[in-house]
Amino acid sequence: MFSYYLKIAWISILRHWGLSLLMICAIGLGIGAAMTTVTVNYLMSANPIPHKSEQLYYVQLDSWDVNDPFDEGKNPPDQMTYTDATNLWKAKKAFRQSVNAQTYAVIEPNDPDLLPIIADGRANTADFFAMFDVPFIYGGGWTEQADINKELVVVINKETNDKVFGGKDSVGETLKIDGDMFKVVGVINTWEPKPRFYDVTTGAFNKSADIFVPFSLIAEEKVRRSGNTNCWKPSGDGLAAFLAGECVWTQLWVELKTEQDKQEYLTFLNAYVEEQKQYGRFLRPLDNRLSNVMQWLENQEVVADDAKMMMAMSFMFLVVCLLNTVGLLLAKFLGKAPEIGLRQALGASKTTLFSQYMIESACIGLAGGILGLILAYLGLKGVESLYGDTMQGLATLDVSMTALAIILSLVSTILAGLYPTWRACNIQPAQQLKSQ
Repeated sequence: MFSYYLKIAWISILRHWGLSLLMICAIGLGIGAAMTTVTVNYLMSANPIPHKSEQLYYVQLDSWDVNDPFDEGKNPPDQMTYTDATNLWKAKKAFRQSVNAQTYAVIEPNDPDLLPIIADGRANTADFFAMFDVPFIYGGGWTEQADINKELVVVINKETNDKVFGGKDSVGETLKIDGDMFKVVGVINTWEPKPRFYDVTTGAFNKSADIFVPFSLIAEEKVRRSGNTNCWKPSGDGLAAFLAGECVWTQLWVELKTEQDKQEYLTFLNAYVEEQKQYGRFLRPLDNRLSNVMQWLENQEVVADDAKMMMAMSFMFLVVCLLNTVGLLLAKFLGKAPEIGLRQALGASKTTLFSQYMIESACIGLAGGILGLILAYLGLKGVESLYGDTMQGLATLDVSMTALAIILSLVSTILAGLYPTWRACNIQPAQQLKSQ
């Protein structure tokens, strides 16, 4: 019977093709708008490292001005001073810990025919690679001893390796960075976590770094720091004074295996701050925080309010499209009143008629869903071209989003068809036959 109902639905759609096309377009527009915004919000709020996001914690300390609280007192500073980051790193109270900050550098390829490359960099400590599961093609990260000894070592990404070394295994090769010769110890594979959770202060959806160097080299002026910097107390002249000042520009992540480890580390942070108070620092009340990956992304409002508002508006538009579909289905099905009356007089049950017209509604919904997917794809490409690299990887319909679009179109159209189908099935056959 199902195949028979499909055949009848197809005949009906073709017979009233103009009305059917209007319904398909209405559903397609609604689904397309909804899925464009849902996909962007879904990928923006995705868990970038799901298997261990609850073990990685971002550390915040409130070292800010007692008379002018950071973020109006709602949150501690979103970064940390060099003094505090290095002190906590040296304490080694977590399973793993990584201090990192954004840098930039000029790479001078060994091949004189190649032009210098301006590279985005990240200065980090050795645990960074293991903590964040950075994938390597060749070699690996450096050791903690390299951090302590301030060794000139570098990890490069696949793109840089392709440009400078032609894609070969470059471990052990030297690379001239800002005038100094660095030894390549590892080449990472394509690694673009979305959101870029380990540093959202310079853009949660920016691309990952081209090169990674030891954090300790910043103090040696072997690499140049960049990124967001906020200070509340002026420091003296020179890099040493800046590093000792009350400027927040570093990020500290720790890996804690259990809830007990978290509580113990928080106790350690409180004790550290109490100790620093004796030196005239941390004059504000204790407000030390450990936020896991998803808590940190939520705290930083990675999914902006305007994106959520756009998603809500797109669903309102979908509702309007469905209401129009209800009206069109009602007009179509009630227009078949004489046919329905005749079929009922010949013995067709209400259940049979209801099933047939619901299948016809589902067919229209399926066609609308396919059109909606095409429109969503075009919409996502438009978003990607509008925002460029910022939306790279966030404007893609994956399998789950495609399935959601089809299911949403089917369910919404079936719901929209319930009332028109019920009205059509309750036509009195005698009255219709008399009118004929």
